[in-house]
This record gives sequence, C-alpha cells and structure tokens, in this order.
Amino acid sequence: MAKNDVTKSAKEKDKAKKAVAVKDVKKKGGLKRYFKELKSEMKKVVWPTRKKVINNTGIVMGVMAFMGLFLFAVDSGLGYAIKAILKIGT
Repeated sequence: MAKNDVTKSAKEKDKAKKAVAVKDVKKKGGLKRYFKELKSEMKKVVWPTRKKVINNTGIVMGVMAFMGLFLFAVDSGLGYAIKAILKIGT
C-alpha cells in the first residue's frame, strides 16, 4: 500500500506540473496571439454563396409561416372545443 501512495503522490505532482505548464502557455501571446489564430481559422471557413443564403432564408421563412398558421389553427380549434364543452354545463 505504501508504494501505491508514493506512486499516487508522484502522479499528482506530475498533474500539477502539467497544469502550471498549460497556464504558462496560455499567458504567452495573449490578445495578439488570439487574433492571429482567429484570422487563420476564419480563412478555413467555407462561406455559402449569395444564392444559397437567399434560398435557405426563403426555406426558413416558409417553414415559419407554415408553423405559425398550423399553431394558430390548433389553438383556435382547441379554444373552440373548450368553449363548446363549457357551454354544455350551462
């Protein structure tokens, strides 16, 4: 058991050293490094064409209109049904 305790504490020390090393790496470069990496990542982005954006926007608007009308119909139908049920008792 004593050997396991020594091994565990050595592993914990290694983890602590790695954590400190990671923090030191994060500090180097700072804001300048962040924007440099951001610029390189933005170059990798594949931007959609204007036609594709317009097409996708039309699809989204159409689905939104359909769902709006569908939910309006369901809400109206349920409201009418509840009113009809409540009138039965009077």
